Amino acid sequence: MTAVDEKTSPPNDTDLLERPARPVTRPRRVLRDLGVEYAANGVIGLVFSSTGPVAVVLAAGAAGGLGAAELASWIFGIFVLNGVLTIAMSIAYRQPLGFAWTIPGTILVGGSLGHLSWPEVIGAFLVTGLLVLVLGASGLVRRVMEALPMPIVMAMVAGVFLKFGVDLVLALGADVAIAAPMVLMFLALSAFGRIGRWLPPILGALIAGAVAVAASGRFSPAPGGAGILASPVFTAPVFTWTALLELVIPLAITVLVVQNGQGVAVLTAAGHRPPINVTTIACGVWSLGAACVGAVSTCLTGPTNALLTASGERSRQYTAAVCFGLYSIVFGLFAPLFVRWMTAAPAAFVATLGGLAMLRALQGAFVTAFASKYTMGALVAFVVTAANVTFWNIGAAFWGLVAGVIVSRLLERGDWTTGR
Repeated sequence: MTAVDEKTSPPNDTDLLERPARPVTRPRRVLRDLGVEYAANGVIGLVFSSTGPVAVVLAAGAAGGLGAAELASWIFGIFVLNGVLTIAMSIAYRQPLGFAWTIPGTILVGGSLGHLSWPEVIGAFLVTGLLVLVLGASGLVRRVMEALPMPIVMAMVAGVFLKFGVDLVLALGADVAIAAPMVLMFLALSAFGRIGRWLPPILGALIAGAVAVAASGRFSPAPGGAGILASPVFTAPVFTWTALLELVIPLAITVLVVQNGQGVAVLTAAGHRPPINVTTIACGVWSLGAACVGAVSTCLTGPTNALLTASGERSRQYTAAVCFGLYSIVFGLFAPLFVRWMTAAPAAFVATLGGLAMLRALQGAFVTAFASKYTMGALVAFVVTAANVTFWNIGAAFWGLVAGVIVSRLLERGDWTTGR
């Protein structure tokens, strides 16, 4: 194999639709590039996605009085459909392109379900998907992404990821019996690189945490009455101006700026060149499909892609996303069973695992944000995002970007003229 074959060809910035990697990635190459480290990163990505974020979905559904069938269909859509998209895009572009769903958008929907009907929300999901698709096909999204200074974007990412580091420390204080073995195992495997090559530190932390939870006797899944296999449920949409005005623009912003912005920034910082236009179009198309089974909009997730690129050779990291996609499909198919299991673990287990997995990503975000130019704008973006403010149903990450760019344009004009 030549040196050229080992690299992913960068997208051509003059093309509206970025071209996939060449030569075509065949199954034999995927199997050759796969390794324990990448499979483990895929597992951590699934554990992250199937715990706290699923709890957000369950809380949003409870706020709207959704039944078990609608909730199971929602979880089926966000895991199975996005798992398929993750596998297809990651293999096509030979990059770790992990797709999930907008968590801020889910929180927004939970608040709206108090006064909007579920069919009205489904109608808003469909219109949001169409809007994202149109914006992706226009090429506007890539131009906006390229115009944003990377330090300010990564400062926003650092503000989002900071919570994971803080939760790790809080878990150590609140539940040392669960958190301490995980941290010690992670540090030991990280310090002794020879052992760490055979057992990735984060996988070791996962095993240590599972043993600690089992020894504590605190794994108690709730009795299940919703069966084992998830069954997608179609809900006929209802289009009302009230729902469209309240949800469509905020949902589109969370997909394009907050979630996709994080995902693109994380992957770019890891040395990849994500296809922004194709990703946006795919998010729009998949959001339309997800809406048909009652699932919130698709996005290129930031935290999960940070986990998928946490370690290993850059040219092989796409296999972690492929594993994540496969695990997601299985999880979605058996959603009622797995949700009972995942929500049965102590909160400290999930917080510690997520915090340890995010440490490198958080470190990289800080280094990129404050290493050279746009540092005042980056600081403002970080502070506003970390403050977790919300205006007009739009979350803090968007306002962090807006505030950071405005302050930087006012106070760091020299960086904008010399740093582009």
